[in-house]
Amino acid sequence: MGSKQLQYQVANMRETLFKQGFLDEQFVQLEELQDDDNPNFVEEIVKSFFQDSVRSMSNIDKALESYPFDFEKLDKYMHQFKGSSSSIGAAKIKEECTQIREYCRQGNVEGCMKVFQQLKKDHAILRKKLETYFQLLRQAGPAETACRPR
Repeated sequence: MGSKQLQYQVANMRETLFKQGFLDEQFVQLEELQDDDNPNFVEEIVKSFFQDSVRSMSNIDKALESYPFDFEKLDKYMHQFKGSSSSIGAAKIKEECTQIREYCRQGNVEGCMKVFQQLKKDHAILRKKLETYFQLLRQAGPAETACRPR
């Protein structure tokens, strides 16, 4: 596959991530911080997020399994996870964190569990898609700088 074709595929994949609601403007802002001195900046930040999120999701799982149910503790974990998700532009995950926090305020254990199951699925999907995206990006080589999704 030629470089131009790869760059087109990368751009298309990136745009799809925005259209599907997985990423938001914060991801573009991260891209704007990337430069020749640190060409893998965004990939490193995203990779760090996914490494840290394993621990966060484990803590959330434990909080959801605890009895008696501690909404305050779960809300604290969700607040932290929402912040880290927001920092990389993981829009769907951030929204699901917000939804779980609202269920915490309502005292809705079932709602918390249901949305967390969806969050775990979306987290896995985003991780796989971004791994593929960064792999294609490396293969395609340098292209134009970050641009706003349409």
